[in-house]
Amino acid sequence: MLTARIKQIKPSPTLAIDTKAKAMLAQGIDIVNFGIGEPDFDTPENIKEAAIKAIRDGFTRYTPVGGIPELKEAIVQKFKRDNSLAYKHEEIIVGCGGKHALYNLFQVLFEKGHEVIVPTPYWVSYPPMLQLADATPVIVPTPEANGFKLTPEVLKAHLTPRTKGLILNSPSNPTGSVYSREELAALAEVILAHKLLVVSDDIYEKILFDGQQFVNLAQLDPELKKLTFILNGVSKTYAMTGWRIGYLAGDATVIKAMTNLQSQSTSNPTSIAQKAAAEAISGPQDTVDRMVTEFAWRRDDILARLAKIPGVECVKPGGAFYVFPNFAHYYQKIKADKEGSYSDPLANYLLEEAHVALVAGIGFGEDKCIRFSYATSRERIATGLERIQGALDKLA
Repeated sequence: MLTARIKQIKPSPTLAIDTKAKAMLAQGIDIVNFGIGEPDFDTPENIKEAAIKAIRDGFTRYTPVGGIPELKEAIVQKFKRDNSLAYKHEEIIVGCGGKHALYNLFQVLFEKGHEVIVPTPYWVSYPPMLQLADATPVIVPTPEANGFKLTPEVLKAHLTPRTKGLILNSPSNPTGSVYSREELAALAEVILAHKLLVVSDDIYEKILFDGQQFVNLAQLDPELKKLTFILNGVSKTYAMTGWRIGYLAGDATVIKAMTNLQSQSTSNPTSIAQKAAAEAISGPQDTVDRMVTEFAWRRDDILARLAKIPGVECVKPGGAFYVFPNFAHYYQKIKADKEGSYSDPLANYLLEEAHVALVAGIGFGEDKCIRFSYATSRERIATGLERIQGALDKLA
C-alpha cells in the first residue's frame, strides 16, 4: 500500500528522542533533555507584541504564497546589512519553517540521476529529503581531526558526472564547526570549476563564538552567488521554533518553481507568524547578543565537564549550540544494535540509566559520537553531566 520512497524514510531521530524524553517526563521521571535543538529562551517581547497586533488588526487571512512583501523586504535588507548581498523580492521565498523551505528546494532542484554531496556529520534530514526528491545523497566523511570540515581534495575525490550539488552547513548541526573564509575560498575553486549548485544552510548564522565573523560562499564571488541557495530562518536566532518561519534566497527561476510547489501544498506560511518574523529580523537585536553570550558560557562549561570524563574527546564548537563528543571509548562495554550501531544503544542506555536524553551520532552519519544540545540551563547541564559520568562508571 505504501510507496517505495516513503518506506525508506525513518522518523527524525532528534524528534524521536524528544518524544521519548517527554513521555518519560509525563510519567514523573526527571529527564535532563540534551536532545532537541531548541533555544530555552522565550521569544522576545517585541516579536510577540507584533504577533498580537497582527491578530488585533485582523491580519488573519491568506497572504501571498511565498511571503508578504513586508517580510520579504525585511529579509532583503537583512542580507544587505549582514552579508553585503543584494537580492530582489522575486529571489526570496518564505516557507513554513526552514525545513519546509529546504524540502521545497530539493523537490525543484534535484531528481533521479542527480548526486548531491552531503558531508558528514550532517543534519539528520538532508539525506531523507534528497531521497524524497529521488536524488542520491553521496555521504562524504570528514575527519574529526579537521574539525569535521570538508576539504577541496575530499570534495574532488567524490565528484562524478552525475554530481549536481553540495550541501554546506556552517555553523554546523551537529558539530558546531564553522568554515573560515579561507576554507570556503578553497572549496570555491572546485565548486566553480564543476558548476556545482550549493545549498548553504545558514540557520545558525548569528550564533558564533570567540569573535568569529560569519561568511558563506555567496559572499565570496558573484559567480558563486549565482550557484548558491541560502537557507535561513527565525527559529534558532530569535527562539521562534514553534512559529515555523524559514526563508530561502537564490535564483528567481528556482524561487518561482518553489512558490508554485508551495501553492499546491501548504499555501502561505501563517500570516501572524510572518508579521512576527518581520519584526524579529528588522527590530532590535540586543536579545540575540545576550542569548549568544549565554550559549558561549554554556559551551565552555559543557566542554570542561566532558573533558573530565575518561576517554571522551570533543571538537570545540565555533558556533550553534551543540557539542558532538566522541564516546567510542565506551563502545567495548556495550552491545551493538542489529544495524551495527553503538551510539544508539549507548544513548538509550544513558536515557534509561541516567535519565539524560541525547541524540545518537548514527543519525548524523557519525557513529562514534553523540550529540548534546546545550540549549538548556546551566543547572541542568551540570546535573546531566554528573548523571552521565555516574552511568558510564557503571559500565567499567
